[in-house]
Amino acid sequence: MGVVVAALVTAAPPLAAAGRPVAIRAADGRTTTGLMFDARTRPAPAVVLVPMLGRPKEDWQMVAQQLADANLSALAIDLPDTTLPADPTELLRWHEPIGAAVAYLAGRPADVRPGAVGVAGASLGANLAVLAAAADTAIRAIALVSPSLDYRGVRIELPFAQYGPRPALLMASVHDAFATRSIRTLAQDASSAREVRWSNVPAHGTILLARDAELVRALVEWFQRTLSVN
Repeated sequence: MGVVVAALVTAAPPLAAAGRPVAIRAADGRTTTGLMFDARTRPAPAVVLVPMLGRPKEDWQMVAQQLADANLSALAIDLPDTTLPADPTELLRWHEPIGAAVAYLAGRPADVRPGAVGVAGASLGANLAVLAAAADTAIRAIALVSPSLDYRGVRIELPFAQYGPRPALLMASVHDAFATRSIRTLAQDASSAREVRWSNVPAHGTILLARDAELVRALVEWFQRTLSVN
């Protein structure tokens, strides 16, 4: 997977920081840094944004701002590290900061509408979003950008099934072989609320979103529908 993905993830500088910095403490005491983009009218639905491996939360800035403009608050977070852990089993715990971010949002009822929190992830962040959502029914909708059925041992086919009938948006470039095969497998459950969007832009993860404005628009509108924006 690494060689193909590397060809689609070309060097791109992180966007300039915006949003309001926040620090989120998980149950194990570790702190996750985030950027909060508040909706104009609150309480509002909210979306946690999870980046690719080696990329910062600022990669989500443009999407986060468009979500906020559409009256959805957005919280972009960093992964626990910029490189893979030496212990492969530790990678399976990297979804825990997502759960902490969801709990942080749920603990702010004056700003975040109860029962209206979603998660969007890109590449490894997409796989981690599935693990977090399977473990937490407070996550009402997920959007997966360039997911893989198996990212260095982070397998998502079973957790995705455990996620159940909750809505899922699946997005990838048609030039991204691993992601397209993974999405076709995940979308086979026609009885569930699955929506698939393809792009002709040869890119991966948040780089794909940065280069395809139509995908961003579709993602924002999808969260508006599934999280019932007023």
